This record gives sequence, structure tokens and C-alpha cells, in this order.
Amino acid sequence: MSGLVVDCCIRGGESRTRQLLDAFLQALPADMPYERLDLMQEGLRGLDGAYFLQREQLLAGHRLDHPRFRYAHQFAEADWIVIAAPFWDLAFPALLKIYIEQVSVDGITFGTSAQGLAGLCRARKLIFLTTRGGFYTDDPMEMGSRYLDALHTFFGIGAYRCIAADGMDVAGFDAQASLRRAMEQAAEAAKSI
Repeated sequence: MSGLVVDCCIRGGESRTRQLLDAFLQALPADMPYERLDLMQEGLRGLDGAYFLQREQLLAGHRLDHPRFRYAHQFAEADWIVIAAPFWDLAFPALLKIYIEQVSVDGITFGTSAQGLAGLCRARKLIFLTTRGGFYTDDPMEMGSRYLDALHTFFGIGAYRCIAADGMDVAGFDAQASLRRAMEQAAEAAKSI
């Protein structure tokens, strides 16, 4: 069994979300293998122009073994997935959306048939780690966790959980206590992966 850790902590070492991710990784059993994908180092690009047309031609030719689809294969084959990204613009950074476009491949992470869509990923759990400047846990304006929750169903992933530290930029609020609580939750989630 192996996992996939998707790091979209844009601020790197200064990222509060990275602290959540570090707490998760430090609590993982020592013998638990995983691959870590640092999205800031991947040179991902959006689907446009000739790059988009190449993708369409590969899909039309059923060339799912093309290196272009390595992210989708990696995602589909993981036994568990952790995504770490901060709360930006009511969701998460655009870089994570670009990555999701790369993994959303018909025939790899999901399939279509006369009966409709079916998820093809084997992960039994998707965990989203995030930090938010305000209080958005139950706010309908929060779209990042809601989007990933919907995607876990779309991809056929067994369970979804969001671990968030809210109120990180609210004056007078104990942001460090909020972060510590979320880090404890992340560590507990890692122990039960």
C-alpha cells in the first residue's frame, strides 16, 4: 500500500498549511510508503492551444500510456491521497486546479459508459489539509473543500475528510491554538491511514 502527497503550499517554508502537512507526514507509520509531489516544482500548465489539442488527440487514439498522463496514473494508483493547499479566493490556488485537470482523464481516473460516469481510482481515502484566514468551515462560500469532496465521489475514492485551521488572520483570535488543533487532527489521521 502506498500513498500520494500533493503539496500545493505556495509559500513553501513560510506556509501554515505546510505545517499541517508536516504534522501529518511526521505521524505516518515509518513503514508507510508514499510519493510526494511538490506542485511548485512540476512546471504544470493549463490546458490550452496545441497542448490541449495534443491531449485530445492522445485520448481519441486511446494512448493512455503516453507520459503526458503520468499524473493521472499516479493519482489513480495511490491507495490514499493527501492534498495540502491554502484557502485562496474562496477555494485554493489555481495551481491545484491545473493539477486536477491533469489527473482528470477518462479511462484512467474515471470512466464513461452508457450507464454514466464511474470513478476508477483505487484510493480508499482523500484527505484535504488547509488553513484559512477567516472562519469558513461551514460557510457555503467555501468552495475548495466542497470541490474536492465532489471530486472524491467522481473519482471513486472511498472517503473524504477536510482538516482545516480556521481564523488564521482574524485579529484577537488565537490562531496558533487553531493551527495546533488542526495539526493534532492531521497527526491522528496519519496514524489511522
